[in-house]
Amino acid sequence: MEKKNLGKLDIIILIFLLLIAFVFRLYHITSPLSDSYSWRQADTAAVARNFVKDGFNLLEPRYDDLSSIQSGKENPEGLRFVEFPLYNAMFGLLYAAFPYLALEVYGRLISIVFSLILICIIYILLFTEHSRTAAIIGAFIYGVFPAFVFFSRVVLPETTAVSFTFLSILLLSLWQKQKKIHILRTLFFFSLMFFSIGILIKPTVIFFGFALLYIFVEKYRWSVVKKALPYLYFILSLLPFVLWRLYIQKSPEAIPSSEWLISSVNTFEGQKQIFMKPAFFRWILFERINIMIFGGFLTGFFILGLFVKLKKLLLHSIIFSSIAYLFVFQGGNVQHEYYQTVILPAFAIFSAIGTSFFIQNRKMFISPFLVYPIIIVLFIFSFMFSYYYKVKDFYTYPKDLNHMAKILKTFTKSSDKVITDRLGDTTLLYLADRKGAPMLYKTLEEFKEEGYAVYMTDKKEIIADLKEKKQYHILFENEQFVLFKL
Repeated sequence: MEKKNLGKLDIIILIFLLLIAFVFRLYHITSPLSDSYSWRQADTAAVARNFVKDGFNLLEPRYDDLSSIQSGKENPEGLRFVEFPLYNAMFGLLYAAFPYLALEVYGRLISIVFSLILICIIYILLFTEHSRTAAIIGAFIYGVFPAFVFFSRVVLPETTAVSFTFLSILLLSLWQKQKKIHILRTLFFFSLMFFSIGILIKPTVIFFGFALLYIFVEKYRWSVVKKALPYLYFILSLLPFVLWRLYIQKSPEAIPSSEWLISSVNTFEGQKQIFMKPAFFRWILFERINIMIFGGFLTGFFILGLFVKLKKLLLHSIIFSSIAYLFVFQGGNVQHEYYQTVILPAFAIFSAIGTSFFIQNRKMFISPFLVYPIIIVLFIFSFMFSYYYKVKDFYTYPKDLNHMAKILKTFTKSSDKVITDRLGDTTLLYLADRKGAPMLYKTLEEFKEEGYAVYMTDKKEIIADLKEKKQYHILFENEQFVLFKL
């Protein structure tokens, strides 16, 4: 297969694809932070907002949940020790410098910028490892298909982390081909640094270490075990993450429970084991990959792409890394769609390879002239099925939450601690810009003794019981919810 260097035509194509992708990602850009997975987005945005309010201390990120719900231990300081808060600090700094847009809009814009960087990397990798045709298709799929668009413009750190990680893969692949010592050192250093940053922002990208290891193996072959550079690379790139994990152990109340991510899902009947069960394969292979990501019809091109023979196995090492991640974090991937954000670039790459193979071998079919119309029709159907069957609902949000948030802000001071009774969902706390507990997990008297000021609930049986007892004064009431003063 003929390899060509990126030229002016590729720059023009990339700019065009990036403009289209950017426009698609502006859809609902200013909507309130109460769409799908708003509780996770709200926690992320709350850290950034508290940076703006209290100062950018990256070693003490705080959010709005003061309860014991996420960690099992009371967290009165509201510390949030998960991933290192670089992503939160990025859009927090933007908001602090230019407070003309809502904080969450800046969070979405940061995700969008890094998704555009990913599109460029997908194009370059496919161009150098396969063909221009595959590069255009892969960048197009990641740029416009509904699931790719939605999960690359949410206020979550995954896209940013994946972008840094793919930058590290690209730079290390360039390092492998270089001869000049100063360029070698520069590429090696920045690849190492970007991989380290990616792991800090979202540790799950560590699985792409398989792809990075493949590059070292391809360069050194069987002597790789005797070379110091691979050891140096992985030790130094993992060191900041290890130090961060050791540091946060001092505050177990700030570390959410995560054991279930590997093998369990939370249901209305409690926690259920799903590891290697038929339900896992049904949800991941059929519901998520086949329908949500590919809209059904694109799945065939993806499967075909997996079996296309390439001169090198770099792209296959990337899909291997993605599949390894899926099979290790089975609980998290079944529980939450946004966990699939990590695999989206690899899936765009191999669906593009399959489509390109279909085009390049069009003479094998009854009529070569039918190939392009068939591809166009299948892409349209895939887009429509993905959007209308799944992704469209991700953008919707309950308008009553915003009304409840306004009432909370009206009847409380910014320093008041509140109980929102949302079954652990912190969205209302974020929308109201208040700290407190997102669930009634102990008695109201206990909350009152701890300094909580109000209790908002939409649970009819609780409302009726509290009204009957006449123990707490009602600050606001309508047909949906009641705000009690403690």
